[in-house]
Amino acid sequence: MTRVLAVSSVFPPHRYPQARITEALARCLPPGADTGLLRRVHASVRVASRHLALPLERYGPGTDFGTSNALFVRTALELGASAVEEVLAGAALTAPEVDLVLSTTVTGLATPSLEARLVERTGLRADVRRLPLFGLGCAAGAAGLGRLHDLLGGRPGDAGLLLSTELCSLTLQPTDTSMANLVAGALFGDGAGALLAVGEDHPLHADGPGPLVVDARSRLYPGTGHLLGWDIGHWGFRMVLGRELPELVRLHVAEEIESFLAGHDLKPSDVDVWICHPGGPKILDVLAGALGLAEPAFAASRRSLAEVGNLSSASVLHILGAVQSAGPPPPGSVALMLAFGPGFASELVLLRW
Repeated sequence: MTRVLAVSSVFPPHRYPQARITEALARCLPPGADTGLLRRVHASVRVASRHLALPLERYGPGTDFGTSNALFVRTALELGASAVEEVLAGAALTAPEVDLVLSTTVTGLATPSLEARLVERTGLRADVRRLPLFGLGCAAGAAGLGRLHDLLGGRPGDAGLLLSTELCSLTLQPTDTSMANLVAGALFGDGAGALLAVGEDHPLHADGPGPLVVDARSRLYPGTGHLLGWDIGHWGFRMVLGRELPELVRLHVAEEIESFLAGHDLKPSDVDVWICHPGGPKILDVLAGALGLAEPAFAASRRSLAEVGNLSSASVLHILGAVQSAGPPPPGSVALMLAFGPGFASELVLLRW
Protein backbone atom coordinates (compact mmCIF):
# COMPACT_ATOMS: atom_id res chain seq x y z
CA MET A 1 0.00 0.00 0.00
CA THR A 2 1.08 3.57 -0.66
CA ARG A 3 2.48 5.49 2.32
CA VAL A 4 1.93 9.23 2.74
CA LEU A 5 5.16 10.77 4.03
CA ALA A 6 4.34 14.46 4.30
CA VAL A 7 1.77 17.14 3.43
CA SER A 8 2.22 20.90 3.06
CA SER A 9 -0.08 23.88 2.65
CA VAL A 10 1.01 27.38 1.62
CA PHE A 11 -0.91 30.60 1.09
CA PRO A 12 -0.51 34.02 -0.52
CA PRO A 13 0.45 36.75 1.97
CA HIS A 14 -2.79 38.71 1.50
CA ARG A 15 -5.13 37.53 4.27
CA TYR A 16 -8.38 39.30 5.10
CA PRO A 17 -11.29 38.82 7.50
CA GLN A 18 -14.50 37.81 5.77
CA ALA A 19 -16.25 41.06 6.69
CA ARG A 20 -13.66 43.13 4.82
CA ILE A 21 -13.95 40.96 1.70
CA THR A 22 -17.73 41.23 1.90
CA GLU A 23 -17.68 45.02 1.86
CA ALA A 24 -15.14 45.15 -0.98
CA LEU A 25 -17.29 42.90 -3.17
CA ALA A 26 -20.46 44.79 -2.26
CA ARG A 27 -18.88 47.93 -3.73
CA CYS A 28 -18.28 46.11 -7.03
CA LEU A 29 -21.94 45.25 -7.64
CA PRO A 30 -23.78 47.19 -10.35
CA PRO A 31 -26.18 50.00 -9.37
CA GLY A 32 -29.46 48.68 -7.99
CA ALA A 33 -28.05 45.26 -7.04
CA ASP A 34 -29.14 43.73 -3.74
CA THR A 35 -26.07 44.24 -1.54
CA GLY A 36 -28.07 42.90 1.39
CA LEU A 37 -28.32 39.50 -0.31
CA LEU A 38 -24.55 39.44 -0.82
CA ARG A 39 -23.97 40.24 2.86
CA ARG A 40 -26.39 37.52 3.97
CA VAL A 41 -24.70 34.93 1.76
CA HIS A 42 -21.26 35.88 3.07
CA ALA A 43 -22.45 35.70 6.67
CA SER A 44 -24.05 32.27 6.18
CA VAL A 45 -21.05 30.28 4.94
CA ARG A 46 -19.12 30.29 8.26
CA VAL A 47 -15.88 31.56 6.75
CA ALA A 48 -13.90 33.80 9.12
CA SER A 49 -10.94 34.70 6.90
CA ARG A 50 -9.33 33.95 3.55
CA HIS A 51 -6.07 34.37 1.69
CA LEU A 52 -6.23 36.08 -1.72
CA ALA A 53 -3.77 35.98 -4.61
CA LEU A 54 -3.81 39.79 -4.87
CA PRO A 55 -4.25 42.69 -2.46
CA LEU A 56 -7.97 43.23 -1.97
CA GLU A 57 -7.97 46.66 -3.64
CA ARG A 58 -6.85 45.09 -6.94
CA TYR A 59 -10.10 43.14 -7.37
CA GLY A 60 -12.88 44.75 -9.32
CA PRO A 61 -14.58 45.06 -12.70
CA GLY A 62 -12.64 45.38 -15.91
CA THR A 63 -9.94 42.74 -15.64
CA ASP A 64 -9.91 40.62 -18.80
CA PHE A 65 -9.38 36.85 -18.92
CA GLY A 66 -5.87 37.10 -20.34
CA THR A 67 -4.70 39.41 -17.55
CA SER A 68 -6.28 37.25 -14.85
CA ASN A 69 -4.77 34.09 -16.27
CA ALA A 70 -1.30 35.63 -16.49
CA LEU A 71 -1.61 36.55 -12.82
CA PHE A 72 -2.70 32.99 -12.12
CA VAL A 73 0.38 31.47 -13.77
CA ARG A 74 2.79 33.81 -12.02
CA THR A 75 1.27 33.40 -8.54
CA ALA A 76 0.62 29.67 -8.91
CA LEU A 77 4.29 29.07 -9.73
CA GLU A 78 5.38 30.95 -6.62
CA LEU A 79 2.99 29.08 -4.36
CA GLY A 80 3.60 25.74 -6.05
CA ALA A 81 7.36 26.04 -5.63
CA SER A 82 6.92 26.83 -1.92
CA ALA A 83 4.54 23.90 -1.42
CA VAL A 84 6.97 21.49 -3.12
CA GLU A 85 9.95 22.74 -1.10
CA GLU A 86 8.02 22.41 2.17
CA VAL A 87 6.74 18.91 1.51
CA LEU A 88 10.19 17.69 0.47
CA ALA A 89 11.66 19.07 3.68
CA GLY A 90 8.93 17.37 5.69
CA ALA A 91 9.58 14.02 4.03
CA ALA A 92 13.40 14.20 4.22
CA LEU A 93 13.61 13.62 0.47
CA THR A 94 15.41 15.65 -2.18
CA ALA A 95 13.76 16.79 -5.39
CA PRO A 96 15.81 14.43 -7.63
CA GLU A 97 14.45 11.48 -5.63
CA VAL A 98 10.89 12.19 -6.84
CA ASP A 99 9.91 9.91 -9.72
CA LEU A 100 6.35 11.05 -10.50
CA VAL A 101 4.46 14.35 -10.26
CA LEU A 102 0.70 14.83 -10.51
CA SER A 103 -0.43 18.46 -10.57
CA THR A 104 -3.99 19.67 -10.39
CA THR A 105 -5.77 22.98 -10.72
CA VAL A 106 -9.13 24.18 -11.99
CA THR A 107 -8.68 27.94 -11.59
CA GLY A 108 -6.29 28.78 -14.44
CA LEU A 109 -4.69 27.51 -17.64
CA ALA A 110 -1.01 26.93 -18.33
CA THR A 111 0.72 25.19 -21.24
CA PRO A 112 3.43 24.07 -20.48
CA SER A 113 1.64 22.94 -17.35
CA LEU A 114 2.55 24.15 -13.87
CA GLU A 115 4.59 21.13 -12.85
CA ALA A 116 6.60 21.30 -16.09
CA ARG A 117 7.47 24.92 -15.34
CA LEU A 118 8.47 23.96 -11.79
CA VAL A 119 10.92 21.19 -12.73
CA GLU A 120 14.00 23.38 -13.04
CA ARG A 121 12.89 25.81 -10.34
CA THR A 122 12.47 23.08 -7.70
CA GLY A 123 15.26 20.74 -8.78
CA LEU A 124 13.07 17.90 -10.01
CA ARG A 125 14.67 15.58 -12.55
CA ALA A 126 14.24 16.33 -16.22
CA ASP A 127 12.95 12.76 -16.70
CA VAL A 128 10.37 12.93 -13.88
CA ARG A 129 7.08 11.45 -15.06
CA ARG A 130 4.37 14.12 -15.15
CA LEU A 131 0.59 13.98 -15.17
CA PRO A 132 -1.24 17.33 -15.15
CA LEU A 133 -4.95 17.15 -14.25
CA PHE A 134 -7.59 19.76 -15.09
CA GLY A 135 -11.37 19.73 -14.76
CA LEU A 136 -11.80 17.58 -11.65
CA GLY A 137 -12.52 20.69 -9.61
CA CYS A 138 -12.78 20.38 -5.85
CA ALA A 139 -12.56 16.59 -6.13
CA ALA A 140 -9.04 16.67 -7.56
CA GLY A 141 -7.16 16.56 -4.26
CA ALA A 142 -8.74 13.26 -3.30
CA ALA A 143 -8.69 12.01 -6.91
CA GLY A 144 -5.01 12.93 -7.18
CA LEU A 145 -4.12 10.89 -4.11
CA GLY A 146 -6.16 7.98 -5.49
CA ARG A 147 -4.39 8.11 -8.86
CA LEU A 148 -0.99 8.46 -7.17
CA HIS A 149 -1.82 5.29 -5.23
CA ASP A 150 -2.76 3.51 -8.47
CA LEU A 151 0.47 4.54 -10.20
CA LEU A 152 2.73 3.69 -7.28
CA GLY A 153 1.09 0.27 -7.14
CA GLY A 154 2.66 -0.39 -10.53
CA ARG A 155 6.04 1.07 -9.51
CA PRO A 156 6.26 0.30 -5.77
CA GLY A 157 9.84 1.50 -5.38
CA ASP A 158 9.04 5.04 -6.51
CA ALA A 159 8.23 8.32 -4.76
CA GLY A 160 5.33 10.42 -6.06
CA LEU A 161 4.37 14.05 -5.56
CA LEU A 162 0.86 15.52 -5.73
CA LEU A 163 0.63 19.29 -6.19
CA SER A 164 -2.64 21.23 -5.96
CA THR A 165 -2.62 24.96 -6.78
CA GLU A 166 -5.90 26.87 -6.68
CA LEU A 167 -6.33 30.64 -7.00
CA CYS A 168 -10.10 30.81 -6.85
CA SER A 169 -10.27 34.58 -6.36
CA LEU A 170 -8.89 35.17 -9.86
CA THR A 171 -12.00 33.53 -11.35
CA LEU A 172 -14.44 35.83 -9.57
CA GLN A 173 -16.87 37.84 -11.71
CA PRO A 174 -17.29 40.97 -9.50
CA THR A 175 -20.38 42.35 -11.25
CA ASP A 176 -22.22 39.02 -11.63
CA THR A 177 -25.23 39.00 -9.30
CA SER A 178 -26.21 35.36 -9.87
CA MET A 179 -26.57 33.26 -6.73
CA ALA A 180 -23.81 30.90 -7.94
CA ASN A 181 -21.33 33.78 -8.19
CA LEU A 182 -22.38 35.27 -4.86
CA VAL A 183 -21.83 31.91 -3.16
CA ALA A 184 -18.45 31.47 -4.88
CA GLY A 185 -17.41 34.96 -3.78
CA ALA A 186 -18.34 34.09 -0.21
CA LEU A 187 -16.74 30.63 0.04
CA PHE A 188 -13.53 30.28 -1.93
CA GLY A 189 -10.00 31.13 -0.87
CA ASP A 190 -6.57 30.79 -2.47
CA GLY A 191 -3.75 28.41 -1.61
CA ALA A 192 -1.65 25.44 -2.65
CA GLY A 193 -0.96 22.07 -1.16
CA ALA A 194 1.47 19.24 -1.82
CA LEU A 195 1.63 15.62 -0.72
CA LEU A 196 4.56 13.21 -0.98
CA ALA A 197 3.95 9.46 -1.01
CA VAL A 198 5.99 6.33 -1.68
CA GLY A 199 5.21 2.83 -2.89
CA GLU A 200 5.48 -0.17 -0.59
CA ASP A 201 8.99 -1.14 -1.77
CA HIS A 202 10.47 2.32 -1.19
CA PRO A 203 13.06 2.54 1.63
CA LEU A 204 11.01 5.17 3.50
CA HIS A 205 7.75 3.22 3.36
CA ALA A 206 8.10 1.24 6.59
CA ASP A 207 8.87 4.12 8.93
CA GLY A 208 6.79 6.90 7.41
CA PRO A 209 4.67 8.88 9.88
CA GLY A 210 1.70 9.34 7.57
CA PRO A 211 -1.20 7.04 6.77
CA LEU A 212 -1.33 4.15 4.33
CA VAL A 213 -3.66 4.40 1.34
CA VAL A 214 -5.86 1.31 1.49
CA ASP A 215 -8.20 1.91 -1.46
CA ALA A 216 -9.82 4.61 -3.60
CA ARG A 217 -13.03 4.94 -5.58
CA SER A 218 -14.33 7.39 -8.19
CA ARG A 219 -18.00 7.77 -9.06
CA LEU A 220 -19.92 9.80 -11.64
CA TYR A 221 -23.64 10.37 -11.12
CA PRO A 222 -25.42 10.31 -14.52
CA GLY A 223 -27.63 13.22 -15.48
CA THR A 224 -25.98 15.67 -13.10
CA GLY A 225 -23.21 17.16 -15.26
CA HIS A 226 -25.01 20.49 -15.61
CA LEU A 227 -25.06 21.16 -11.87
CA LEU A 228 -21.42 21.99 -11.14
CA GLY A 229 -18.55 23.36 -13.19
CA TRP A 230 -17.40 26.39 -15.17
CA ASP A 231 -19.06 28.35 -17.95
CA ILE A 232 -15.89 29.44 -19.80
CA GLY A 233 -15.90 32.35 -22.26
CA HIS A 234 -14.21 35.65 -23.02
CA TRP A 235 -15.16 36.72 -19.48
CA GLY A 236 -13.07 33.90 -18.02
CA PHE A 237 -14.48 31.31 -15.59
CA ARG A 238 -18.07 31.71 -14.44
CA MET A 239 -19.31 29.41 -11.69
CA VAL A 240 -22.06 26.87 -12.38
CA LEU A 241 -23.56 25.75 -9.08
CA GLY A 242 -26.90 23.99 -8.93
CA ARG A 243 -29.19 24.39 -5.96
CA GLU A 244 -29.80 20.63 -6.04
CA LEU A 245 -26.26 19.70 -4.94
CA PRO A 246 -26.99 19.23 -1.21
CA GLU A 247 -29.87 16.92 -2.09
CA LEU A 248 -27.63 14.92 -4.46
CA VAL A 249 -25.11 14.52 -1.66
CA ARG A 250 -27.86 13.32 0.66
CA LEU A 251 -29.38 10.89 -1.82
CA HIS A 252 -26.32 9.46 -3.56
CA VAL A 253 -23.00 10.29 -1.94
CA ALA A 254 -23.94 8.97 1.49
CA GLU A 255 -24.98 5.67 -0.11
CA GLU A 256 -21.71 5.60 -2.09
CA ILE A 257 -19.70 6.08 1.10
CA GLU A 258 -21.57 3.30 2.88
CA SER A 259 -21.03 0.94 -0.07
CA PHE A 260 -17.32 1.76 -0.28
CA LEU A 261 -16.79 1.23 3.44
CA ALA A 262 -18.82 -2.00 3.44
CA GLY A 263 -16.34 -3.45 0.94
CA HIS A 264 -13.77 -3.20 3.74
CA ASP A 265 -16.11 -4.46 6.48
CA LEU A 266 -16.54 -0.93 7.83
CA LYS A 267 -19.45 1.38 8.62
CA PRO A 268 -19.43 5.18 8.87
CA SER A 269 -19.32 4.85 12.66
CA ASP A 270 -16.01 2.94 12.32
CA VAL A 271 -14.25 5.90 10.69
CA ASP A 272 -12.03 7.67 13.21
CA VAL A 273 -10.97 10.63 11.07
CA TRP A 274 -13.08 12.34 8.39
CA ILE A 275 -11.16 14.38 5.82
CA CYS A 276 -14.15 15.82 4.00
CA HIS A 277 -13.89 18.59 1.44
CA PRO A 278 -15.67 21.62 2.97
CA GLY A 279 -17.86 22.44 0.00
CA GLY A 280 -19.92 24.62 2.31
CA PRO A 281 -21.63 24.31 5.68
CA LYS A 282 -24.86 23.02 4.17
CA ILE A 283 -23.04 20.20 2.35
CA LEU A 284 -21.31 19.18 5.59
CA ASP A 285 -24.57 19.34 7.55
CA VAL A 286 -26.50 17.29 4.98
CA LEU A 287 -23.80 14.64 4.70
CA ALA A 288 -23.37 14.30 8.45
CA GLY A 289 -27.13 13.85 8.83
CA ALA A 290 -27.36 11.27 6.06
CA LEU A 291 -24.52 9.23 7.54
CA GLY A 292 -25.77 9.53 11.10
CA LEU A 293 -22.58 11.26 12.28
CA ALA A 294 -22.27 13.38 15.42
CA GLU A 295 -21.32 17.05 15.20
CA PRO A 296 -17.56 16.56 15.89
CA ALA A 297 -17.09 14.20 12.91
CA PHE A 298 -16.43 17.02 10.43
CA ALA A 299 -14.76 19.35 12.92
CA ALA A 300 -11.49 19.44 10.95
CA SER A 301 -13.35 20.37 7.77
CA ARG A 302 -15.30 23.11 9.53
CA ARG A 303 -12.07 24.56 11.00
CA SER A 304 -10.43 24.58 7.58
CA LEU A 305 -13.46 26.32 6.06
CA ALA A 306 -13.46 28.96 8.79
CA GLU A 307 -9.71 29.61 8.67
CA VAL A 308 -9.03 29.69 4.91
CA GLY A 309 -12.31 29.14 3.06
CA ASN A 310 -12.95 26.51 0.41
CA LEU A 311 -9.59 25.92 -1.35
CA SER A 312 -11.08 23.71 -4.07
CA SER A 313 -8.79 20.71 -4.63
CA ALA A 314 -6.25 21.89 -2.03
CA SER A 315 -8.74 21.70 0.86
CA VAL A 316 -8.38 18.00 1.63
CA LEU A 317 -4.59 18.38 1.71
CA HIS A 318 -4.94 21.28 4.15
CA ILE A 319 -7.20 19.17 6.37
CA LEU A 320 -4.95 16.10 6.22
CA GLY A 321 -1.95 18.26 7.10
CA ALA A 322 -3.80 19.73 10.08
CA VAL A 323 -4.68 16.22 11.31
CA GLN A 324 -1.02 15.18 11.04
CA SER A 325 0.23 18.35 12.74
CA ALA A 326 -2.09 17.80 15.69
CA GLY A 327 -0.35 14.47 16.32
CA PRO A 328 -0.93 11.38 14.16
CA PRO A 329 -3.96 9.33 15.18
CA PRO A 330 -3.25 6.09 17.08
CA PRO A 331 -2.06 3.09 15.02
CA GLY A 332 -4.97 1.30 13.38
CA SER A 333 -7.07 4.45 13.08
CA VAL A 334 -9.24 4.60 9.95
CA ALA A 335 -9.73 7.77 7.91
CA LEU A 336 -11.88 8.56 4.91
CA MET A 337 -10.93 11.35 2.53
CA LEU A 338 -13.83 12.48 0.37
CA ALA A 339 -14.48 15.27 -2.07
CA PHE A 340 -16.98 16.27 -4.75
CA GLY A 341 -16.49 17.85 -8.15
CA PRO A 342 -17.91 18.49 -11.62
CA GLY A 343 -19.51 15.53 -13.26
CA PHE A 344 -21.27 15.49 -10.70
CA ALA A 345 -18.70 13.19 -9.12
CA SER A 346 -17.36 11.96 -5.80
CA GLU A 347 -13.87 10.76 -4.90
CA LEU A 348 -13.20 8.53 -1.88
CA VAL A 349 -9.84 7.47 -0.42
CA LEU A 350 -9.60 5.05 2.52
CA LEU A 351 -6.60 5.64 4.79
CA ARG A 352 -5.23 3.79 7.80
CA TRP A 353 -2.50 4.73 10.28
